Amino acid sequence: MNDANPKLSKEGLANLAIDPDLLARELAAQLAGDPLDELELDKTDEDLVNSSKKECDLALQWLQSGNEERLKGLRVFCEHRDPRALPFLVPLLDEPSPVLRMSAVYALGRNPCPQAIELLLHLLRFDSNAYVRKATAWSLGNYLDAPVLEPLINALKQDVAAVRLWASSSLAEVGLSSEESSFPAANQLLESLRVDGEPIVRSNCIWSLGRLYSLLSEEIKIQIEETFISVLLNDREPSVRYEARIALEQLDNPEVEKKLKSLIEDGQLV
Repeated sequence: MNDANPKLSKEGLANLAIDPDLLARELAAQLAGDPLDELELDKTDEDLVNSSKKECDLALQWLQSGNEERLKGLRVFCEHRDPRALPFLVPLLDEPSPVLRMSAVYALGRNPCPQAIELLLHLLRFDSNAYVRKATAWSLGNYLDAPVLEPLINALKQDVAAVRLWASSSLAEVGLSSEESSFPAANQLLESLRVDGEPIVRSNCIWSLGRLYSLLSEEIKIQIEETFISVLLNDREPSVRYEARIALEQLDNPEVEKKLKSLIEDGQLV
C-alpha cells in the first residue's frame, strides 16, 4: 500500500507506541477471510462459549478505559460479535486517532450497527487517512440493507489503490445481495478492470465479477467473457492474466471453453 503514515500527536498515537501500518496489516489479515464465519462452533461446548463470553466481557471494560486498553478491546470485537459493544464502538468513529477510528471501523464491520452507517459513509468520503477509508470500504460490504452501492462505486473510481481494492470486494457483496444492485456493481467492476492502473485492483475486479457472473443478464455475461479474454491476451501484468484465465475456466461456459481451446491451438496461450 502506498499510503503514508499519519503524523503522530502527543495525545494520539505517540503515547500508544503502536505502528499503524502493523495494526492495519494485522487487522486486514484477520478479517480478509472472515475466519469466524468459516468456523463451525459447537454451541453445546460450554467451555468454548464461556471463554468467548469472558473475552468479550473483558473487552467491554477495555473499551471504557484509556487508548491502549481501547485498542485491545477493539481487536477483540474485530473477531467476535457482541451487540453489547455497539454503544461503545460508534462514538470511536469520531476519535482524533486514526488507529482508533480504523479499528472501530473494522469492529463495526464485524458487528454491523444501523446507527453507524451515516458516520461510516462520511468516513469513506471525507476521512483524511487512507487506512481509515480502506477499513470503511471493507466494513460497508457488511451493510447490505444500507445505501452503500454508490459510495463504493465512487471509491472504486476515485480513491487510492488500497481503498479501491477493498471497494471492489465490497461491491461483489452488495451485488450479490440483490438483482437491482448486481448490474451497476458489475458495470463499475468491468470499467475498473479495463482502466485501473494497479494490477492488484484489476485482479480483484476479476474475482468480484466471477462471483457476480451467474446473477447477471446474458448481455453483461458476454461483456465479462470478452473482457476477461482481452485481459488474458493483453494485460501487461502476468498475475492479472493468470487471474483472468482462472476466472474464465470457472465460468463453466462451453463457448468460453471452446474459445480458450482455440487460443491454445493457435499458440496465443500456453
